[in-house]
Amino acid sequence: MKIIKPSYEILTCPLFILEMLEQYGRTCYKSEEKITEDSAKTFIQGIINRGHQSVIEHVSITVRIICDRGVSHEIVRHRLASYSQESTRYCNYSKEKFGNEITVIKPCFWEEGSELYNIWEKSCKNSELSYFMLLENGAQPQEARSVLPHSLKAEIIMTCNLREWIHFFKLRTSKAAHPQMREIAIPMLAEFQQRVPIIFDNNE
Repeated sequence: MKIIKPSYEILTCPLFILEMLEQYGRTCYKSEEKITEDSAKTFIQGIINRGHQSVIEHVSITVRIICDRGVSHEIVRHRLASYSQESTRYCNYSKEKFGNEITVIKPCFWEEGSELYNIWEKSCKNSELSYFMLLENGAQPQEARSVLPHSLKAEIIMTCNLREWIHFFKLRTSKAAHPQMREIAIPMLAEFQQRVPIIFDNNE
């Protein structure tokens, strides 16, 4: 059994997003003649302040997220997005390409070596053993997966527009969010804020 930390990777993030959005947004006012080399930030800040967020729906960003199955279930509840997710129906973790083992996500809320962590690790190893025994006795991966733990690694590609990303970060970085969700969402938001200023500045 392999234990890893969750991670993410921004796969597609168009350059000159603010300039693109200014071009689209000025269609509403037919004010394209006011576009200058440095007008995009002011214009986009203005439409956001006025609540004209439909304009920012024109641009999407795609991210690869590696998390546990529990977190992935929360992510896919964001309906205004497109997803491609690693399937436990078709992936057979006893195969060589998976290292003949399952991969689980390390819990951020228990210190490695603590009693709680050791109980968790033992449980995951027992799940792996049961999974392999089921496969060895003729079960299909889609059947054997029933014993896999919530901590199983899930790889998911998520694409959504900027407005939905704002909604995602508002929910998933809040103190009420699950600790393992915040573990992914908070650093991801920081990178979004760096790559796309103004749009995500008000996310906390």
